[in-house]
Amino acid sequence: MTTTSQQTDRVELTVGQVAETYGVTVRTLHHYDAIGLVVPSARTHSGYRLYTEADLARLASVVTYRRLDLPLDEVKDLLDGDGSAEEHLRRQRAVVVSRLGELEELVSAIDRALEREMNEQPATTDDLKELFGDGFSEEYQQEAQERWGETDAWKQSKRRTDSYTKADWEAVKAEQEAVGAELVAAMQAGEPPTSQRAMDAAEAHRAQIERWFYDLDHAFHRNLGDMYVSDPRFTATYEEQAPGLAQYVRDAIHANADRHEQG
Repeated sequence: MTTTSQQTDRVELTVGQVAETYGVTVRTLHHYDAIGLVVPSARTHSGYRLYTEADLARLASVVTYRRLDLPLDEVKDLLDGDGSAEEHLRRQRAVVVSRLGELEELVSAIDRALEREMNEQPATTDDLKELFGDGFSEEYQQEAQERWGETDAWKQSKRRTDSYTKADWEAVKAEQEAVGAELVAAMQAGEPPTSQRAMDAAEAHRAQIERWFYDLDHAFHRNLGDMYVSDPRFTATYEEQAPGLAQYVRDAIHANADRHEQG
C-alpha cells in the first residue's frame, strides 16, 4: 500500500478495515472524523483515509468511553486534555470504576424488584413440596379434590390458596406448627382435653384454618376432629408429633365446640 507517510512499516488501515476489525460502522468513523474526535493521520496517494496505530489507540479509548455512555463532547475533552498516556489510562479507569459503582447499585435495585415480584407470584408445587415435605402430596391433593371438590369449603379454600405466595405458605406453616406445638404441650403437661388450655389450643386450630382456608364453624370443626381419628393418614400426621395426639386433638375440638355452643 502506497501512502503519503514516510514510514511504510507501521499499521495503516482503511476506514472499511477499521470498521470490520473494531465493530464500528463506517458512518460512525466518518462522524468521528468530521467532529475531530478520531481523525485518520495518513492518506493514500489517492486521498483515502488511513488509520495509524496512534489513531487506533485513540479510537479504542473512544469506544471504551462510549460503552460507558459518555457524551462525545465529554469524550473529546478527556482525550484532548493534557497528560501522558498513563494519565489518560488512569482517567479511563476512574470513569470505569465510577460506573461500576452505579451498575452495582442498579443490579441491587433490579434484584430487590425481582425479589418483590417473585414474592408476589403464587407458590408452585415445588415450593409447597419444599415447605411441607412429606406433608404435601399431589396424589392426596387430587383425592381430596375428588372427595370434596363440590363443597363450598373446598371452593372457598381453592379461591384463596390459588393466589398464595411462597411467603404466605411459610406463614401458614409457621402458624400450623405453633398450634400443633401448643396442643402437644398441653397434652404432655397432663392437661385434659376439656381443660382451658386444651380448648384454647383447639380454638386456635379452628381459627387458623378459617383465617387461611375456609369459613369453619364449630360444628364443622367437630367433623374435622372426627376425621383426624377415622382417617389413618390424618391420624399418622398427629401421631408423628406425639403418640396419642390425634385422639387428644379430636377430644379438645369437641370440648371447645361444646363450650362455644353452650355459651
